Amino acid sequence: MQNAKLGKGVIFGKNVQLGKDVIIWNYVVIGDNSKIGGGTCIGSFCDIGKNVVIGKNCKIQAHVTVSNGCRIGNNVSMAPNCSILNDKFPPSELITPPTIEDNVVIGGCAVILPDTTIGKYSMVAAASVVTKDVQPRTVVKGTPARPMMTREEYENKRKAFVENTPTEE
Repeated sequence: MQNAKLGKGVIFGKNVQLGKDVIIWNYVVIGDNSKIGGGTCIGSFCDIGKNVVIGKNCKIQAHVTVSNGCRIGNNVSMAPNCSILNDKFPPSELITPPTIEDNVVIGGCAVILPDTTIGKYSMVAAASVVTKDVQPRTVVKGTPARPMMTREEYENKRKAFVENTPTEE
């Protein structure tokens, strides 16, 4: 736990590994045998299950649930109230956790269902429900989530919006 910063009420299971400079805010639970990569920040009131791997430099905001066995890549950003689920037919005890690859952005209140993969550089819009794999560099939205544009198209729209937004002087 090199240089880790921990808030109040953080609970660790057995054999939890934290990378360098991890920040964990208040009232977070991290299950047995989970690994959190260096530079990652986990917001308050998150529930990180057992055998979870979270990569480096991730930003996981408040009230996020990451179920047992999930794999999250590097540089992933998750807005508040996301749920990453692992059981298709609860309570089945047959978990099939999703995989979230590197550089993914997940909007607030999104739900990622079991046995799915969110490809590199993809984005999941707020309040979307991902029921099947998301291809790399794709933006999805809706219930169920459907492709809306490429990540490049999104970045171009974002850039145009920022450039055309008046600033206060």
